[in-house]
Amino acid sequence: MKRLSLRCSAGTTGAVLAALLSAMPLAGMLASPAAAEAAQADPDRPEATWSSIRGDIFPSAKIADAGNAVRIDAPGRAEDAALVPLTLALELPKDDPRTLKAVTLIIDENPSPVAGRFAFGDGIRTFSLSVRVRVNSYSWVRAVAETSDGALIMTKAYVKAAGGCSAPATKDTAESIAKLGEIRFRSFADSGRAEAQVQIRHPNFSGLQMDEATRGYTPAWFVREVQVKQGAKLIFAMEGGISISEDPTFRFSFTPSAAPVSVRAEDTEGKIFARTFPGNGS
Repeated sequence: MKRLSLRCSAGTTGAVLAALLSAMPLAGMLASPAAAEAAQADPDRPEATWSSIRGDIFPSAKIADAGNAVRIDAPGRAEDAALVPLTLALELPKDDPRTLKAVTLIIDENPSPVAGRFAFGDGIRTFSLSVRVRVNSYSWVRAVAETSDGALIMTKAYVKAAGGCSAPATKDTAESIAKLGEIRFRSFADSGRAEAQVQIRHPNFSGLQMDEATRGYTPAWFVREVQVKQGAKLIFAMEGGISISEDPTFRFSFTPSAAPVSVRAEDTEGKIFARTFPGNGS
């Protein structure tokens, strides 16, 4: 099986991923759930995959264990491999003077392992981010955080799921395209939670899904960049790939204020979607 891996350099992830996907052969890439379970039932086995892709993603970089500074909340066995919920919780120790620069989400066994890189605004020391992803076969899921001094720290969780990258869309494609780019924002302040959620309507085709009518593969078409700001301050910016589920949805740390919240997204066809919301989430 031909694998794809990406180097996470700012501004290039989506473009490089789109080019790789358009050129790669699809035959033999899609393992059945039964085959995936038989091949990868042992969570120790996939560490060989990480060894083979790590240098492409983080060339010559040392990666330390994150301890409690980075945590992943992930299902041990996913109910739906195309909609696997993940929550990343990042919190630097009180005596650590550094701040958080970014976190990269990696799914070792996916055809393109880098699910996304999430960059943060200045001064962030604590951040929570939830996202739904596709998992193609039993895999380690990794969160590699970068601190303000350039150091990398990592944690991981093992997820049993298969077929997520090739699974058909759960929603009507015509309806998804008709509502393409609709953006929703919600603050959870009224319920006492310092969180908000952004959803972007988009089919986020992986390039591995089969069109039942033509028996061909639907070309890859996905949201590659997302930027969320509160006033002039960046909350987070994502460079994403095929592993982010349809209708990309992000739940994240947020404190309401008078400053408006702006959301901007761009997909692999160059379509730009943008909307501004009141800072109180109404």
